[in-house]
Amino acid sequence: MSEQVIKDAIANSKMRCPKCKNAVQKYEKYSETIDAVRDGFNVVEVDSRSSRVTLTCGNGDCDWRERTEYWSEYID
Repeated sequence: MSEQVIKDAIANSKMRCPKCKNAVQKYEKYSETIDAVRDGFNVVEVDSRSSRVTLTCGNGDCDWRERTEYWSEYID
């Protein structure tokens, strides 16, 4: 997934806080992860790609904040 998807979702108020149901206000610490396992003898190959981000609600007195790789679950 792309960091641009997160930026667009926040800019368009489509990413929702699960606690107060208002739009998430910001994100930080975005990182792409790529895991690869190669075993030449038994020819085992595993590739996994994901991204992690810290989401912060920032609405009123809502203090919800979460570091997750399942950020797409919060997009309406």
